[in-house]
Amino acid sequence: MAENINDSAQNLIAELLLKSSELLLLKKAVFSKPVDKTCVKCVMTQKRIGNENMLQAESFFADNKARQENISLNDFDTVSSYIENYCQINLLTTAGDCEYRRSKSGNSVVIGGKKLEQALCADNCSGAAEYARILPGSNNKRKNYILSGEEPFLKLLGVSDINGRVYDKKQAKFRQINRFLELIGDIEDKLPENGTLRICDLCCGKSYLSFAVYHYFSVIKKRSVKMTGVDLKEDVIGYCSETADKLGFDGLEFIWGDIGLYETDEPVNLVLSLHACDTATDRVLEKAVSFRADVIMSTPCCHHELNRILKCPELSFISEYSMLRQKLCDAATDALRLKYLEANGYDTAAIELIDPDQTPKNILLRGVKRRTKDSPESQKAAGEYKTAYEFLTGKSLDN
Repeated sequence: MAENINDSAQNLIAELLLKSSELLLLKKAVFSKPVDKTCVKCVMTQKRIGNENMLQAESFFADNKARQENISLNDFDTVSSYIENYCQINLLTTAGDCEYRRSKSGNSVVIGGKKLEQALCADNCSGAAEYARILPGSNNKRKNYILSGEEPFLKLLGVSDINGRVYDKKQAKFRQINRFLELIGDIEDKLPENGTLRICDLCCGKSYLSFAVYHYFSVIKKRSVKMTGVDLKEDVIGYCSETADKLGFDGLEFIWGDIGLYETDEPVNLVLSLHACDTATDRVLEKAVSFRADVIMSTPCCHHELNRILKCPELSFISEYSMLRQKLCDAATDALRLKYLEANGYDTAAIELIDPDQTPKNILLRGVKRRTKDSPESQKAAGEYKTAYEFLTGKSLDN
């Protein structure tokens, strides 16, 4: 039997979702049949954020991108705004299930809502007592680090002491390395399952990332790895080479030179770059694309080039303020880089690396090779890249 038509149905499903979360009974809520066709679906689950239980909404979009949002259990309005964009919601709890449906004419119903409402009713106290409670997952990565600090390479690089305790001044770097490895884990299925992994770290610097990624694949994952770090700083390359020898990392080499001149005859699976300065990031992406790397992961550093050449009267209301101009150029530069990767056959994402309170350089640009440069999707992206570049700079890419 259907009950609670129209606004009352929307209110009821929102209340049931929040109540089941409050009582730790929520398995998940699946939002489908979106009104906005750029969306595909949304899944809400319980999460522990800091010291607070919250809902985490993970939305999936038609362009293969995803977005997460954490919602307070007191935020009825935000939950309602999600409900308004979907015509079907399946609420699954340990106390029972219900389904929300909205027709094209706007009529909405909740099937099984009254029964679930009674089960969750505070008056009968059954919600917390009779049904299995689900402890919310934690977003606190501090308890789930891939690296512990005990690893020999962290000690040699001065991140942790001889006892494996991470130095206070290196805590941010330690979190950054672990977060990068988590993101490596997310793309691991995009790399070859067998054989030797070919990895390049371009503009590798002191190579915290090179050592961490090599350790991850060769020591933790037991893979055969051939990895090359390239940088222009001769003294740093010498130090990294000596450190790799001390660690017995036979598959890790470091080369002094310009990344633009570096070539390899072997197919490259993964290209990394952490904080390559300004246009060096662009050269990293260009080199990675020329290699046709399976996956590209780059965290830019500073963004000066577009700030210098920005010439866009339509955006003068922003660019006339120096601080806002820089923020605009930061975002626009990275967006152009992602569009460049799309034009070359990659699916892209911009991902937060670590808490922005730790460092402003916290955006990771990721590309996963999906298609050729000649595909319709790539050609469309190439046109968008050209239009955006010319809009921002007043210069033609054809010159």
